[in-house]
Amino acid sequence: MSECPCGTGTDFDRCCGRFLHDGEEPSTAEQLMRARYTAHTCEQMDFVKRTHHPDTVDGYDEKGARAWAKESTWLGLEILQVEAGQEGDEKGAIEFVARFEDAGGMHREHHEVSAFEKIDGSWRFHDGHAPTPSEPFRRSDPRIGRNDPCHCGSGKKFKKCCG
Repeated sequence: MSECPCGTGTDFDRCCGRFLHDGEEPSTAEQLMRARYTAHTCEQMDFVKRTHHPDTVDGYDEKGARAWAKESTWLGLEILQVEAGQEGDEKGAIEFVARFEDAGGMHREHHEVSAFEKIDGSWRFHDGHAPTPSEPFRRSDPRIGRNDPCHCGSGKKFKKCCG
């Protein structure tokens, strides 16, 4: 049993593994976002391509993405903001930071706002862009540290529960 790379603290098979290996469809845009990050950590680029929106998949650089995934050591995913993207929604947006170490050993961040859309009942990644400096994300709640008690009240550390 191994912890899922997406950062939920859940077992891989019960979290993103069911989407990557079992063919289950994510029920929210955030689940798809986390599964796509995990696909990068596992070099499962066929999943990334399969979950791309049909209108924008032609712009997907599979070879470049595969090289990036292979040459990087993935250090974590932080979801900053989620707008819509729930089971009853048709569209959603997620701002996130994916941290990684490149082939040269430099720690880097990929900060993006991703747009998602449902196609025939399944969530698909439409496109993404870097957040504009004029609209920086402002966290409304205080940041919870990885070793702080989880805000859900489970009694577990945040990193082992909702983090």
